[in-house]
Amino acid sequence: MSTETADTEGGGSDPAIEVTPDAAAEAISLLEGEGLDTDEAGLRLFVQQGGCAGLSYGMRFDTEPEDDDLVVEHHGLRVFVDPASQNYIGGSTLDYEHGLQAAGFEVENPNVVSECGCGESFRT
Repeated sequence: MSTETADTEGGGSDPAIEVTPDAAAEAISLLEGEGLDTDEAGLRLFVQQGGCAGLSYGMRFDTEPEDDDLVVEHHGLRVFVDPASQNYIGGSTLDYEHGLQAAGFEVENPNVVSECGCGESFRT
């Protein structure tokens, strides 16, 4: 398992993904609501086949990382990324949007070359 703790004050090396303070706070709140220990558990971010553009993002809570996961920590949130997904989401930022019509997690991925009309799937 590769572990990287992000330097949230600036500087340092670029991790596989960034997490905004809003996304970290929301995910930590949800983890705690599920009764999970935020020192061990985290948010798994992955890419899966599906959607009209070919790939889509998936997220779920895991109690601990797998042996080959990249583990990145931002603002107290641990994020687990499997090796296959790292190829698609490296350099991405996980954010949480608060809106009148919808709220939720959003991945800003610089590797995307096209997205479907609804924004739920992508192609790199």
